Amino acid sequence: MGDAQGARGVERRHPGLGGVKRALWGLCGGLALGLAVVGAVLPLLPTVPFLLLAALCFSKASDRWHRWLLSHPRFGPPIRDWRARGAVSRRAKMFASIWMALALALSLAVGVPIWAMTAQTMVLICVAVFLWTRPD
Repeated sequence: MGDAQGARGVERRHPGLGGVKRALWGLCGGLALGLAVVGAVLPLLPTVPFLLLAALCFSKASDRWHRWLLSHPRFGPPIRDWRARGAVSRRAKMFASIWMALALALSLAVGVPIWAMTAQTMVLICVAVFLWTRPD
């Protein structure tokens, strides 16, 4: 049967995963989804990485939650784009780049030590290069 549910609509169990493991995966998925929701509101917290983590966790915990997340009108498209093409929207790239630059400026303004500024700059450059080399 190609459907994720049995004849009576009962969710199919994942082979090899006990109830405790599924519950832990579900808990981690819920936590990641919560962080993604917060990240949609707070600019310095990323949204899509937490959505991808939630999708992974839900895929191991619950077919129903996994399908819900992938079909969600707001959260589903970035997950599907990443899975299909490793794509990040141009809007997300611009948004992330602006906030990375603002984070560096704020660090400079508050007098973060040079070694920390250097480390932060190197990490953010790597993140920016990664983002901008992904398809739109």
